Amino acid sequence: MGLVRYSRWASRLKTLNSQTKPFLSSSSSSSSAATTADNENPGRPGPPPIRVALTESFGRGVFATRKIETGELIHTAKPVLSHPSLSTIHKVCYFCLRKLKTTDSSQAERVSFCSDECQRQAKGFHDMEMREDWSAYDDYCRSRGLKYPLLVKRLACMVMSKASSANLLDILQPARLSPEMIVEMEEGFGLLRSAFENSNIMGEQMSFLTKQWYIGVLARIRISAFRIELVGAFYDDLLSSLAASIESEAAVGNAVYMLPSFYNHDCDPNAHIIWIENADARLKALRDVDEGEELRICYIDASMDHDARQSFLSQGFGFQCNCLRCLSGD
Repeated sequence: MGLVRYSRWASRLKTLNSQTKPFLSSSSSSSSAATTADNENPGRPGPPPIRVALTESFGRGVFATRKIETGELIHTAKPVLSHPSLSTIHKVCYFCLRKLKTTDSSQAERVSFCSDECQRQAKGFHDMEMREDWSAYDDYCRSRGLKYPLLVKRLACMVMSKASSANLLDILQPARLSPEMIVEMEEGFGLLRSAFENSNIMGEQMSFLTKQWYIGVLARIRISAFRIELVGAFYDDLLSSLAASIESEAAVGNAVYMLPSFYNHDCDPNAHIIWIENADARLKALRDVDEGEELRICYIDASMDHDARQSFLSQGFGFQCNCLRCLSGD
């Protein structure tokens, strides 16, 4: 319990790709697929020991297909969408969010990449982003302390560059939005659309960019995006990785993943998500997990008291937590 209470937990962030499709199958078919993969590729590891299935009351969830031991790496995940925070945008790689070893003060207005490979992979949105003047949009985000509209901007650029489809995040659950939130989002939509129009992007290329699309994407990002905090080193030991999470610096950005977004919340979780050097996520078991047991992570700082956790989850995620820890009043 002490490990959990003093860990800093991340917030939650194309249709599932071939790597994640096995997770949606039944337990028996997942086991069969794993056996086949091991027989055909004896030198390669099989698929992760998990599957996605419906829960009794929380929609989809992630379940263990075999016993998972404490500290075991369950799986890794690459983001389908990410963006550095405005405060670190010139200090981290514009694609993978890895901290840059050096920053050139003479290039303060330009973004940088940690490698040629990251620059190549970023081409799907970077060229489009560099065509626009984002000053008004960034000021809107900065003045209101907003981070998720930056992810919507990036996705819009990916769609316009034909690097992604407009329905990339449709599979994710949207958050409940208050009238006040919708008004704020409508303002952001106007600024985003104006930025594209001012650079003469019109017609079919921007046909997907409607107010409904913008609000729908933002509603999904709001409940599924993860706050990326890098621990800055490689930790195989569970205690060391948790301690590093606590001591890590402020977030370098935010990202959305497919499979990690299906993990449900628990204030006393059995799984933990961590970022080592970039936005590639690692999911580890905090304790032994039995076959068939649901894997859960904590969406918030688990060291908060009962009332603070309930308030944060209600306002930020739109639900009241009824996990065993909350029901006990702890």
